[in-house]
Amino acid sequence: MKFYPLTSSAADAQRLQDEYRQGRQIGKISLGSEQFFFRSGRKVYYIPYNDICRYFRRVLLVPAKLCCGRGDLEVEHFVICTQEGEAAQIQLPGSRAGKALMECMASLAPHAQTGKPKEEPQDTAASDDE
Repeated sequence: MKFYPLTSSAADAQRLQDEYRQGRQIGKISLGSEQFFFRSGRKVYYIPYNDICRYFRRVLLVPAKLCCGRGDLEVEHFVICTQEGEAAQIQLPGSRAGKALMECMASLAPHAQTGKPKEEPQDTAASDDE
């Protein structure tokens, strides 16, 4: 199994493999003690919790036509952001997994923001052109 860093910080492959196997599994995600892992195909990507600046759940509504009518399917994703922007969007098996993951991340990355970013107040000072 090969590990690929999402940031410039690299770690020892044996240590990463041990941490990945011992971590809590939620869908494609493994929560290690120091690293956040997720699978995509045969690759395993990782990012240290210290490099995560924001994380949140993103729910996409997919229009569906079923036998009894129309509706929307909710597809859960978990998004990780670094200083450079969005680093990853990982599909989750359902809303229960998303809620459990948010609870775990609160203790593993307490420094990171969660949810929608706080908007900075805009400068509303009017210019005096009299």
